[in-house]
Amino acid sequence: MVVNIFLASGFFDYMISVAMVLVFSGLIAWDNQRIRLAYEQSQGRVATGWVVSMALSIYLDFINLFLSILRIFGRND
Repeated sequence: MVVNIFLASGFFDYMISVAMVLVFSGLIAWDNQRIRLAYEQSQGRVATGWVVSMALSIYLDFINLFLSILRIFGRND
């Protein structure tokens, strides 16, 4: 990222965006598995504390994934 500030390389920025899409796709899958595991361990009894934090985590993953996809397709090169 720091190198791209000085070089302003379009290709480097594109590669960072693609890497971010892959990272956040993986994080969404991992967070979904965490939610499923916590639900199974609590036998369906939902406690509000962890529900809010897990929902916020997956929400932020989706927002960051969306922003990375916008960076890829929103170019005027």
